[in-house]
Amino acid sequence: MEVTRMQFAGLGPESVVFDVGGFKGNWAADIHDRYGARLHIFEPHPVFAEEIRSRFHGNDAIVTHEFALGQSEGHLTLSDDGDASSSFRNAENTVTGRIEPVARFFAKADIPRIDLVKVNIEGGEYELLPALEEAGIMPRIGILQVQFHLFSADDIPRREAIRTMLAKTHSCDWSYDFVWEQWSLRRSTSVAEPEPLAGP
Repeated sequence: MEVTRMQFAGLGPESVVFDVGGFKGNWAADIHDRYGARLHIFEPHPVFAEEIRSRFHGNDAIVTHEFALGQSEGHLTLSDDGDASSSFRNAENTVTGRIEPVARFFAKADIPRIDLVKVNIEGGEYELLPALEEAGIMPRIGILQVQFHLFSADDIPRREAIRTMLAKTHSCDWSYDFVWEQWSLRRSTSVAEPEPLAGP
C-alpha cells in the first residue's frame, strides 16, 4: 500500500501539494524529491512545525504553516505523543496549536488548484473535510488521500457521511477502511476559475 500511496501520474514541479498533518515532514520530503512539487505543510504542533521549518530552510518550494486548517478560528490542546499527537486523546503532556479557518486561508491564498492533498490529522479530518466542502474548495482538489481514525463507534457513520459528500465531486480510487483511502476529482466537477471566498 505504501508504494501505491506514492505513485501519482502527472505530478511535477508545477504541481501544488498540501501535506495536512506534516509531523516531521518525511512525506513532504519524499513527494518533493520524487516529483519536485511545491508543498504547503500544515502542522499545528509548535515543536514539529519548527523542525519542519528548519528542515526545509532555504527551499522556497516548501512552505510551512504553523496551524491546523478547520471550520473556525480557535486553538487545539494537543497530546504530545510524537506522530500520534492529537486533540482527541487524553494525555498528561500537552501543547497548544492554532486553528485557521479554511475560508479565511483560501480567501488570502492565491491557490486555484491543489493537485494532491494528504490528510492525516488524528481525528481532525471529521471537521476539516466538511469545512473544505462548505467553503467550495473540494472542486479544486485533484487527488485526496485521507486517513480516517476510529476512536469510537460514532466515527463509522461520520466517515460514511463524509464519503457520501466526497462522492459528489470525486471518485474513490481505492480504500483500506480506517487505514488510508484515495479519491480523485471527476473531470465534470473541476473548476477552471474559482469564485472568490468570503471570510468567516
